Amino acid sequence: MRIATWNVNSLRARLDKVTWWLERAKPDVLLMQETKLADADAPADVFRAAGYDLAHHGEGRWNGVAIASRVGIAEVVANFGEPLQRAATPEAGDDEPLAEARMLSAVCGGVRVVSLYAPNGRIVDSPFYHAKLAWYARLARWLEEAATPADAMVLGGDYNVAPTDEDVWDPAACHGGTHVSVPERSAFAHLCAWGLTDAYRLHHREPARFTWWDYRAGNFHKNFGMRIDHLLVTASVAGRVVAAEIDREARKGKPVPSDHTPLVVDLDEAGHPFDAGWADAEGRIARRLR
Repeated sequence: MRIATWNVNSLRARLDKVTWWLERAKPDVLLMQETKLADADAPADVFRAAGYDLAHHGEGRWNGVAIASRVGIAEVVANFGEPLQRAATPEAGDDEPLAEARMLSAVCGGVRVVSLYAPNGRIVDSPFYHAKLAWYARLARWLEEAATPADAMVLGGDYNVAPTDEDVWDPAACHGGTHVSVPERSAFAHLCAWGLTDAYRLHHREPARFTWWDYRAGNFHKNFGMRIDHLLVTASVAGRVVAAEIDREARKGKPVPSDHTPLVVDLDEAGHPFDAGWADAEGRIARRLR
């Protein structure tokens, strides 16, 4: 079974890109974040035509998470099993995580998958930053209450945390900002300590393999990015991971791509082959940096 995660940065704007990628990589389950849609506007018909069921949890302008599956969707849980709270500051966003559509879970092909979109945090020690840490605490509590490390689980999504300095293009440039601060990294590490493993690192130890690049200043072509999208798996799933890949090619070309690119893991046997583009890119990146 192939499971992937992708912050699509507007499913409406990226729908052609997503359907292209479904055909390219043929995932069995695709976890999506930042769909920016209300549930009534989710394009279930487009996914159905491609052979996928779609579960969606959204609020409209911002956030939004979804699960597309061709191996069934059951036992759906949104927002940690609670209704979304009414936002006190609807014009702001990113500061009230339990009023924002950031978590959706379902059982697909015998594995509980969870699509997660962590708050950005914006500026260290801001209200947005403290809301991010509160959201991580809520996720950790949900794991303690609703699951055990013995379960077959995959938690995928945009965590907005680069766990180590290997996961950013330049630690000196990044330190002092969000995504790399000690409290954020500690919150991520706390999830792993509960019983989760970074599935990508089971098969890749290379530095400078990122899942996000800012649109500005040619950062993608210089590979100035961060690895902030992750698939964390319980031990029973970790033992089944036979391959993992970041599809760099999906960050290129037209229609205009998301600023994130898909992350894929294969369970039990390798899925449909595709060229992720890293081998061809590394020489060009090195020449640009020189």
